[in-house]
Amino acid sequence: VQLQASGGGLVQAGGSLRLSCAASGRISNYHIGWFRQPLGKEREFVGTINRSGASTYGADSVKGRFTISRHNAKNTVYLQMSSLKPEDTAVYYCAASTSVAYHSGSEAVYYSWGPGTQFTVSS
Repeated sequence: VQLQASGGGLVQAGGSLRLSCAASGRISNYHIGWFRQPLGKEREFVGTINRSGASTYGADSVKGRFTISRHNAKNTVYLQMSSLKPEDTAVYYCAASTSVAYHSGSEAVYYSWGPGTQFTVSS
């Protein structure tokens, strides 16, 4: 499967934004994770959603602010972000996993990394 993240841009602090991750194939076969990489820093786990959408896991830094959902019929996963902070500024990536350890947030169990989408939160 090939994934493409989109929806980045410029947002003011406190604002909201929704990113999309579109798949070339049947996205319902995969758990989908979101990761981000701030400029000059390592990529980090943001959150993930299982195949059905029944379970989601998020990093402590985004809990209560970011929500992951999916629409399998549209082959798309969403990352809804609110109460945005300047430190959320990064390139955001989505990736697929078929591992039982998908919720660990480890990049090692994810593949099909699509091109990221950049968004900036201005203070």
